[in-house]
Formats: sequence, C-alpha cells, structure tokens
Amino acid sequence: MAERKLVVIPAYNEAGSVGEVIEEIHAALPDWDLVVIDDGSADSTAKTASKAGAHVIRTPFNLGIGGAVQTGFIFARDRGYERMVQIDGDGQHEPLAVAALESEMATSQADMVCGSRFLGEGEHDRYPAPISRRTGIHIFAFLLSAFLRQRVTDPTSGFRLYNRRAIELFASDYPHDYPEVEVVLMLHQHRLKMKEVAVQMHLRTEGSSSISSGKSAYYMVKVLLALFVGLLRARKAQPVTDS
Repeated sequence: MAERKLVVIPAYNEAGSVGEVIEEIHAALPDWDLVVIDDGSADSTAKTASKAGAHVIRTPFNLGIGGAVQTGFIFARDRGYERMVQIDGDGQHEPLAVAALESEMATSQADMVCGSRFLGEGEHDRYPAPISRRTGIHIFAFLLSAFLRQRVTDPTSGFRLYNRRAIELFASDYPHDYPEVEVVLMLHQHRLKMKEVAVQMHLRTEGSSSISSGKSAYYMVKVLLALFVGLLRARKAQPVTDS
C-alpha cells in the first residue's frame, strides 16, 4: 500500500500567490494530498486556495506561524499520514525539490529533512536575502551546530519534510513564536534525526515577512533565549516507532 503523504501550506494574507503555488504543487506532486492552513487572513486567501483545489482549514484568528503549522501536524497525525512536507504559500519554495528531500529521507532514515539555501557551493549559496537576515541565520546555524555537534546550515528554512515520528511529536508539542530554529533543537532532544539537502529558494512573490525591520532585534533575542532555555529544559524522549 502506498504511503499517505500530505503537503501543508501555512498561509497568512497570501491571496496573490497561493493559487499559483497550489497549481505548481498539483503538477509536481500529483500523489500528495494538500491542505492550506489559512491563519486568520484578512484577504481572500481561503477562497483562492479552495478555488485552486486545496482543502482549506481556517483558524478563528491569527495564531502565528507556529500555531498554523501545528494545525497541519494535527491534521496529518489524526488522518494517518506517513509523510508531511511544509511549503510556504508565498512562492519561495520549489515543489519539484520535494523529491530531493524524499530521497535524502529514504537514504539516511532521517525524521526531518530540511531544504537548505546555504549547503554546498554554487547557486544555492546565492540566496538574495538582506545581509542582516543572512547574518542572523548564520549565527543560529553556528550555535546549533555547536550544540548538536552536527553541521546545520539553514535552521530558519520553512521547507521541511517530516516522517510519522516527527509528525506525532510536533502535533503534540510545537513552538508557536518563530519556531523553526527551536524545532531543530527540539528534534535533537527527542533523539530524532535531522538532515539537510541543498535547494534553490526564491524571494517571496507576494506579501511581506513576519520578521520586519522593526521586529528583527526582538526576533534575534527571542530565538537566542529559546535556544538556551531549550538546552536546559528537560523533555521526555519521543518513543521510536516504525515510520
């Protein structure tokens, strides 16, 4: 029996791009189911996504990226999906690159595989982000690499593939405020395995980042505190079951 696989798109005011993203996913991943988590959008994100052929879950208000993504994990867990991939609704991620994430998961038996903008050399290193954003990413990558004793190059990437063990973990416990960096540490603490693969990403085609220039300092401090608190926080190890 074929594995049940789910694409989760967390979206907030992405009406201008989410329809095209859904069409690209349907073309690239015809065997995957797809759900859009409309996180309290004020525009027509939900209507556009539904018209494009996606199942849509609307949150009652804006939960933030962590709450939206955890809603996707709960949906995946409760409906028995063995694989879940997170793809942003703003056009940054290439659906065709999911195949590379799947290949790495099959080869390494990783529980989470992340698409990295900074792994290896060549075109993947030329992600056109502001220098301040790249600097923050590299600081987090350096700290996580030291904490985990494993090379981490892109801990803020939202392009991630999860197996059943990771789905079950994050459906029950997931950081809600700027979660991506903390999730990498959390996975390690639960004795699950992470890998990265080099992927090409684009700047968003619509909308704006939740990390504005005014919030960048808060973001840095918050994530750094979360990392250090996470190191001290006792967590029960996630039982390992067949994925």
